[in-house]
Amino acid sequence: MQPTHRGVPARLARINPTAAFLAALALVLVGLLAPGIIGGGILLVLAAALVALMALTWPVQPPATRVLRLAVIALVLAAAFLKIL
Repeated sequence: MQPTHRGVPARLARINPTAAFLAALALVLVGLLAPGIIGGGILLVLAAALVALMALTWPVQPPATRVLRLAVIALVLAAAFLKIL
């Protein structure tokens, strides 16, 4: 008997990459355009989601991709803290 729940990585693999990129881009734009703490909060939630996704995919990513992902997360966190302050 096969399990009906294949896990988060299997569900993530079925997501359209273009749709995921556009959704993340929309969240970044909303976060940057929203005023003060609201925009910063949106960016912090996005950064948390990116960290969770990176933790799931860390073992299968090459080192160059890991560095780029860490840089993107650092930029999103910097923008969030600048919006909050």
